[in-house]
Amino acid sequence: MRFVELSGGAMSALLDGDLSAASRMAGVSLTEYFVTGRARWLWRFRLDQMDAAPAHARWLVPQAVVGDKDRVVGHAGFHGPPDEVGMVEIGYSIAPPFRRQGYARSTLIELLRQAAAETAVTTVRATISPDNVASLATISGFGFVEVGEQWDEEDGLELVFEVPARQVPRA
Repeated sequence: MRFVELSGGAMSALLDGDLSAASRMAGVSLTEYFVTGRARWLWRFRLDQMDAAPAHARWLVPQAVVGDKDRVVGHAGFHGPPDEVGMVEIGYSIAPPFRRQGYARSTLIELLRQAAAETAVTTVRATISPDNVASLATISGFGFVEVGEQWDEEDGLELVFEVPARQVPRA
């Protein structure tokens, strides 16, 4: 598995529904999953974040998740740079045809490794709907501890989990 960064140009093309141009800019063949549902909201949100804080762009650029046979299976990244205490929040989404095949777990491992490689990061956070059994199972075994809950305007009630960034993720 590997990650491919989606540039601002690629995200703009996705917002325009131009999958061909976005794929060309990304260097991988993106799927309809990148222009439907919440994905479009995500591209607009990330572009707005990058415009507001260009210095934080490296933390905001989403990445296409490329799995077996160079198929793009989803997207992943961080919600922003480390906060004042060194916490980063991760997010990822695997397209329905590729779920329950280990891609979410592999994506989580890679995000944890990226966070651990950054000296400014001390804690990794994941927020998950209490009804999202698959995502709750995905983080199980990685040392995440439930530290509370929050209300998200887009997603509703979320459970908040954290793990120390230097904890070595299991394969």
